[in-house]
Amino acid sequence: MPRIPRGLTQGFYYHVINRGNDKKPVFHKAYDYSAFLDLVMSAKERYPIKLIAYCLMPNHFHFILSPDEGNSLSVWMQWLMTSHVRRYHRHYESSGHVWQGRFKSFPIQGDHHLLVVMRYVEGNPVRAGLTLSAKDWNWSSHLERTGDAPRILTDEIPLVLPERWTAYVDQPWSEKDLEQVRESVNRQAPFGSSRWQTTVSAKMGLESTIRPRGRPRKLNR
Repeated sequence: MPRIPRGLTQGFYYHVINRGNDKKPVFHKAYDYSAFLDLVMSAKERYPIKLIAYCLMPNHFHFILSPDEGNSLSVWMQWLMTSHVRRYHRHYESSGHVWQGRFKSFPIQGDHHLLVVMRYVEGNPVRAGLTLSAKDWNWSSHLERTGDAPRILTDEIPLVLPERWTAYVDQPWSEKDLEQVRESVNRQAPFGSSRWQTTVSAKMGLESTIRPRGRPRKLNR
C-alpha cells in the first residue's frame, strides 16, 4: 500500500497519532507518562511548534499540533520519537521497536472542527473506560485547558471553548459524529467542511484520502 503524502504546511492544525508496536502498551506506570511529557517539553523548546491538545493512553498517544514552519512537525516528531525510544530502552534495558512506525496525521479546519477533534483527543480515556470523566485523567491537556492545572505544555487557540468544557468533552458521541472523526484518523484525510476538504486536499496532494472507497460504479448506458 503506497504511503500517504505528509502534506505538512505551516499555519495548519494537525491531529497526530502513533501506537505501540503490535498495539502493545508503551506507558506502563506514572514515570513513563511523565518522562514522555518531559520530552514533549524539550521538543517544544527545540522546534517552533504549538501544542493545542494531547492525550497519552497506555498504548498510543494523540496530539493536536500547529507547526510554525512547513517541515517542523516532521522534525519535531522525529526528535521526540527517537529520544523516547532511547530513554525507554535505557530504562527497561530492552531493544527493538517501541512504536509501530511512522506517525499518522491529518489537517484540521481551524473552526468548530478543531473543537470537535480536541474533544475527541481529551475524551479518549472516557471512551476507553479508563475514567468516568476527562478531568480524572492526568496524562492529557484537559486540566490545562480548564485551568485546573498550570498551562505548561499547551498553547492558546483563537477560538472560544464551549461553556463547561469538561461536560462537552465527556458527553457521549453519536455514532455518526464518531465515525466521521475515525474516518479521518484511519484514512489520514483532512477534517473539515466538504469545500475545505477539497481545497486542502488539492493543495497538499491528499486527494486519495477523500475519494470514495471501492470500485467506481458502472453507469447504465
